[in-house]
Amino acid sequence: MPILDEHSLDFVSKSPEQTRRIGMRLGALLQAGDLICLQGDLGAGKTTLVQGVAQGWGALDSVSSPTFVLVNVYRRADETQFFHMDAYRIDSAPEGEELDLDTMLDAGPLLIEWAERLERILPRERLWVALEHVSEEHRQMRFEAHGKRYDALVSELRQSMFGVV
Repeated sequence: MPILDEHSLDFVSKSPEQTRRIGMRLGALLQAGDLICLQGDLGAGKTTLVQGVAQGWGALDSVSSPTFVLVNVYRRADETQFFHMDAYRIDSAPEGEELDLDTMLDAGPLLIEWAERLERILPRERLWVALEHVSEEHRQMRFEAHGKRYDALVSELRQSMFGVV
């Protein structure tokens, strides 16, 4: 596991199950206001990662891709919410501005698939996760922190995954 710097974490997942488990570890660390941005082509593992994140966060609802509804809201037993957005069908940042990201972030964590489509309007502080299809089962994942909260999140994730800080 190469640690390039304290702001990033690179990992190759060897199966969808492993991608889900990494998501579970990340989800367990999330709190209201956290912004997780996912970037990757179709089939890169974004939704699989989100399934794990929602499960680790404690969502009672099953995860499905919100491609046609734009945002799915998942809830926990304590009624807190987790927002899962799919920006694939959003054509422009002004269109994205209508989605009221601030309200979602105030209420819970927000995870955005195809986040690069909204990058211009997103808060600068965020966790950016780039996923890349390497082979049928393998996915390259790069977690990149932008801001102190996300440096801490990457550090906690690294600790959770590998037992090292």
